[in-house]
Amino acid sequence: MQRQRISTGTPWEALAGYSRVVRLGQQVWVSGTTASDEQGNLQGGNDAYAQTRYVLDKIDRALHEAGASVEDVVRTRIYVARLDDWRDVARAHGEVFGSIRPANTLIQVAGLVDGRLVEIEADAVIAPDDAL
Repeated sequence: MQRQRISTGTPWEALAGYSRVVRLGQQVWVSGTTASDEQGNLQGGNDAYAQTRYVLDKIDRALHEAGASVEDVVRTRIYVARLDDWRDVARAHGEVFGSIRPANTLIQVAGLVDGRLVEIEADAVIAPDDAL
C-alpha cells in the first residue's frame, strides 16, 4: 500500500520532520493542528473560538487534499491550554461535526506553543464506494 504524505507548509513540519496528513489506504491521520498560517503566524488572536474555527478549516483543507472530508472523520482529539475555553472550543467543534458526531476527547495540557490555545488531531476512514 502506498503512503501519501501531505504538508501544509508550516515551518514546524520540516523542522520536526512530520506530515500534516498521512493517508494509507482508506485511513487518514491529521497531525496536531494549531491556528498557525503557512508562515507560522498565529491566527485568531487570544480567542479560543476563533482559533478553533481556523484549525478546523485547516483540517478540512488538509483532508480534501488527501481525498477525504470532514464527513469521513471518526475521531478527534482536542488539546486546550485553558480549560475555561472548553465551551467555545466545543461550540466550534459542534458547528463542524454536529451531524457527523465522531468520537472525541478534550484534554487540558500545561501549554501550547507561542500563545496557541487549542490543538486538534483528526482520524478519518474513507468508506469504499459500495459501503453503507
